[in-house]
Amino acid sequence: MEGMSISQEGTQTNSVIGAQHIEWVQHLTSRARTAMNTVLEGKDEAVGLSLIALLAGGHVLLEDVPGVGKTLLARAMGKVVDGSVRRIQFTPDLLPTDVVGVNLFNQETRHFEFRQGPVFANIVIADEINRASPKTQSAMLECMAEGQATVDGQTYQMPTPFVVIATQNPIDMEGTYALPEAQRDRFLTRISLGYPATADEVDLLDNQIQNDPLESATAVTNLEHIVQARSIVRHVSASRQLREYIVAILHASRNDPAILLGSSPRGGVHLLRAAKARAALSGRTYATPDDVQALAPYILAHRIIPRDGDDSDLAAELIGRVLARVPVSNSQ
Repeated sequence: MEGMSISQEGTQTNSVIGAQHIEWVQHLTSRARTAMNTVLEGKDEAVGLSLIALLAGGHVLLEDVPGVGKTLLARAMGKVVDGSVRRIQFTPDLLPTDVVGVNLFNQETRHFEFRQGPVFANIVIADEINRASPKTQSAMLECMAEGQATVDGQTYQMPTPFVVIATQNPIDMEGTYALPEAQRDRFLTRISLGYPATADEVDLLDNQIQNDPLESATAVTNLEHIVQARSIVRHVSASRQLREYIVAILHASRNDPAILLGSSPRGGVHLLRAAKARAALSGRTYATPDDVQALAPYILAHRIIPRDGDDSDLAAELIGRVLARVPVSNSQ
């Protein structure tokens, strides 16, 4: 499959995308989606949201009970994208240097040399991220927000693309450290996989008893194509009215009496990026309020704090109420 390029006339604002660019993105993600769905039974929505995050240049937080396929989803994405994949098992004794790396003294050259940590990869699987101490979790903040890591005053750039797919179990809280709001805000989306449907679970029992589902998964795209697809998605159009609609949703979340802490401006940026990605996957060169409404619970719920407790289901319900209150104008 040939890559696509965007014609430009001096500035990014004048970049033009057409139907052929969108079709190429659809073809690319369709292949990735099919490959990931062969690994995960009945998780098409979660797979779709993870691909939207990949195209929007965001990170993913998979939050659910054990055994529903959180790590499997993260590893499946790592298999279908031909790039470097590292897995970090977060534990209470994990140190920041175990994540970002450390300067070691080379006896031969008589100089310190930086040895990269596992975070320097295209796809980083942060397994059970809430089991590490706040000090270690904070080591991920700069990497996720700015695509770089600073060690002993020297800054090192993350590879491109760079995606963190983190998992956590919201039930077993013994020996865990709740993710601070600042770190949750770095995740573009929070996804809950849920239990599979009966028919899907029957198929899962049959398929996973006989084989490891990841063994048959192969790369269907490469890093260059992902970068090109992201560039196309960035240039999906979004009218001023649509941007004003997103800001109205953010303001409504901050003024809701049932919400102690509303969404940050970064939430609006991520929501717009995700809406553009969804528009491209739907075959459109423009984003609509439907894209915003479909994605808002996944993009904004983990950024707010309800007054009645930090519960993910309640947060999603409150975002739904906010959407119902904010009027939709002609925002295309």
